[in-house]
Amino acid sequence: MRITCPLCGERDRREFYYKGAALARPAVDAGPQAWDDYVHLRENPAGRTQDFWQHEAGCGAWIVVTRNTVTHEIYTTELASDVTRSAGA
Repeated sequence: MRITCPLCGERDRREFYYKGAALARPAVDAGPQAWDDYVHLRENPAGRTQDFWQHEAGCGAWIVVTRNTVTHEIYTTELASDVTRSAGA
């Protein structure tokens, strides 16, 4: 699998480290249930997902990869700092 780093270009998947689903963090003052859900509840979808990856063996950038878990097709890659998320997104 090849992943395109927005800063370095296309690279082999082995340069990147998967960090988990790209979920919106609850607000600091969110209740305990919201934080418990954020920390412990994860879906395991077959199909389109958004995940955090780090270009660990390259520039170190955190990126959001939109990909298909069934076909391994990568739709988009964006710097995590450029992605705006809202709770529940």
